[in-house]
Amino acid sequence: MLHYIKSGNPKGAEVLVLLHGFMEDISIWEEMEAVFSRRFLILKIDMPGHGRSGVVLSDSIEEMAVEVKKVTEHLGMNKIHLLGHSMGGYVSLAFAEKYPDRTVSLVLFFSTSLADTEDRKINRQKSLGIIRKNFSLFVNMSIPTLFAETENRDLEFQIEKAKKIASSQGVHGMVAAQSAMMKRKDRTSVLDNFSGKIIIIVGNRDTAVNTKDFLSSLPKKKNIKIYTLNCGHMGHWEKPEECVQILNAEL
Repeated sequence: MLHYIKSGNPKGAEVLVLLHGFMEDISIWEEMEAVFSRRFLILKIDMPGHGRSGVVLSDSIEEMAVEVKKVTEHLGMNKIHLLGHSMGGYVSLAFAEKYPDRTVSLVLFFSTSLADTEDRKINRQKSLGIIRKNFSLFVNMSIPTLFAETENRDLEFQIEKAKKIASSQGVHGMVAAQSAMMKRKDRTSVLDNFSGKIIIIVGNRDTAVNTKDFLSSLPKKKNIKIYTLNCGHMGHWEKPEECVQILNAEL
């Protein structure tokens, strides 16, 4: 079973599940979780191959969603709010597609429902070679690009923290996760079919997600609310207070 930690209000009326992204672990939520509404019992899960969770047999986003369901089922959590950062958003979509009756709301947090473009798949394939040969180089090259460039000087501590978390991950798990993201399908139809509340939080300077294409692809539905922040891909570190204000107000 995936590693998890419960926090927040142990008697909270509702469960908020936090799913981190690629090269991250549950520690990324520390700055945000302290100011989440006391309404929530918070469940943080280390994704497969990340943190203290082992690699699953299948390198697919769908299998990651199954593993998340096993944790919530084990804990008797039948109705959950899902918040997924980047890769965690892909898993959240797969979970909502497979288990809609268990999903109360869906937050795509600097993520997308779109599949990788062919160019993006080629870049991921190239990155797999670097990860296998020199993971440290990959971490040092890629992590700074996830933060808004003009904010880099102010966020040096957060960038170094992100590098440290990324460097602690195992190469096998990173290869499996990168492969899973590369193979994932388009799940915009999940947003179209899902009847619960959907919150979209994106960064206008996010270089990891094509925000313009993603927003233009969204179905026009009353249950979808969109927030565009002035930041890059790492909103939990770039704009933590702003993100929590949105989530506390909307969930």
